[in-house]
Amino acid sequence: MKSCVAAFCVIFAMSPSLRGQAPSALEADPSGWVDLLADKSLKSWTRLSIPPSAPLAETSPWKFSDAATLVCDGDKAGHEWLRLDREFANFILHAEWSFTRVAGEPRYNSGIFVRNNADATIWHQAQTGSSSGGFLFGDTLVNGAKVRVNLRDQVKEQRVRPAGEWNTFEIRAEGRKISLWVNGSVACELTECEISRGYIGLEAEGYRIEFRNVRIKELP
Repeated sequence: MKSCVAAFCVIFAMSPSLRGQAPSALEADPSGWVDLLADKSLKSWTRLSIPPSAPLAETSPWKFSDAATLVCDGDKAGHEWLRLDREFANFILHAEWSFTRVAGEPRYNSGIFVRNNADATIWHQAQTGSSSGGFLFGDTLVNGAKVRVNLRDQVKEQRVRPAGEWNTFEIRAEGRKISLWVNGSVACELTECEISRGYIGLEAEGYRIEFRNVRIKELP
């Protein structure tokens, strides 16, 4: 198991060439994107508990605000994820997010999932936070074995803005590579992902967070 983790950390290491400023893919080419929050009924999304064996709260924490942002209400949220009910292989996922600032609250937690299996026992998450986060972690396969990985130590420059401000993530999954772009720069990159397709989703973990402009562009 230790050898698997060590091999994965090498695979996941961030190249210095990735740290330059760059426009988002949506800004660079606005054609071909699909708005995943256009249908305010959320009929194409399913709430699922984390872990899968845990009970799901009766009241959904997910709703749309008057400003048409998707809100996860921290006061009602247990630990769950909102899964888009379609698998994707190669794509760029663009998502903008902001935590509601709470006076005296030092930490905030949520995330954006890609290439999960149906119940998220296999998952890859772009971690959000307040002036923290901006890295990939998850439970994935390394040489066919399930391994917990965490790229926090690979982030050389903290690009996530504090609670109350908007952040932009773009997750690009193409072939065996997954990269995370954070507010103008790619933060980390996986080059040997063994999971070729899966579900995307948004995480609820007890903190009020808003999402907007959640769009996907499929790649050949």
